[in-house]
Amino acid sequence: MTQKVIIFDFDGTIADTVDALVSIANRLAKEFGYVQITPEELALLRNLTSREIINYSGISLFKIPFLVKKVKEELKNKIPELEPIPGMKEALTLLKTEGHRLGIITSNSKDNVTEFLTINELNNLFEFIYSGVTIFGKTTIINNLLRQKQIGTEEVIYVGDETRDIEASKKANIKVIAVTWGFNSPEVLAKQNPNFLIHHPSELVEVINVS
Repeated sequence: MTQKVIIFDFDGTIADTVDALVSIANRLAKEFGYVQITPEELALLRNLTSREIINYSGISLFKIPFLVKKVKEELKNKIPELEPIPGMKEALTLLKTEGHRLGIITSNSKDNVTEFLTINELNNLFEFIYSGVTIFGKTTIINNLLRQKQIGTEEVIYVGDETRDIEASKKANIKVIAVTWGFNSPEVLAKQNPNFLIHHPSELVEVINVS
């Protein structure tokens, strides 16, 4: 078995944050000039790519960094209520036990992620947490991380729940596992042709060990 560096997205991949983020987004709708998300509309949005969602919302690209900042600030109050995706803690622990190196790249704040990991006794599993506003810029962060830590692209696997995770990984020339328990639907994720598409955290270990 070859040791891998496994980079995880946070929101929707490790932490079950989708409902909390929708609730916050709806509270901020008037301030940022977009329509609140109904349950029916959420089902529609799950089938759109990240770029299509922004176009659909009508929100100005200029406002997005400010919206992301506000969402992160409001999410901080909800961190103690959030739960890991069922089965994720066990999968992460097993991956670490097998000698893989684990890290996180997120557009959430490092403080929020660290608090969540500490509360849920996951903080000892991760070697690094990289945070930044990465609407379409995760490729740059991935490349910077690999260069800084002198990691070859063949050693890395990215795990995420959105189409932009697949897009960024492909541009960075690394393998990507798309997970269906987060934001985007299995159908729209499959259309992006990830290396693997999985439906439960228990599948992570098997997929990573054969990749």
